[in-house]
Amino acid sequence: MVSLMAIIRCKPGSIETVLGALLAVGDYVKAHEAGTLDYVVIRSTDDPSILITQERFADAAAMTAHNDGDGSKAFFSATMGLLGEVTVHVGDVVNAVSAKR
Repeated sequence: MVSLMAIIRCKPGSIETVLGALLAVGDYVKAHEAGTLDYVVIRSTDDPSILITQERFADAAAMTAHNDGDGSKAFFSATMGLLGEVTVHVGDVVNAVSAKR
């Protein structure tokens, strides 16, 4: 499994638009991306201008399909000029524990 975490700093006044675009990506993922195992959007409680995504993929090909897919393209089109610094971290999942019982 491969994981991607994106830390997105939104420009002033743009967070709701960026959040809406991220949620639309989630809808696209659910309908079209079987290889995307998890897509989580987090609003920072430390800094109101930051949104974070945690994404988990079956493999590198699934991550590439997501990143190059229509959902991601729509996100970047909808948020053009609204994003500040974006930091992306990609790694291999070493351990994933679910609290489901």
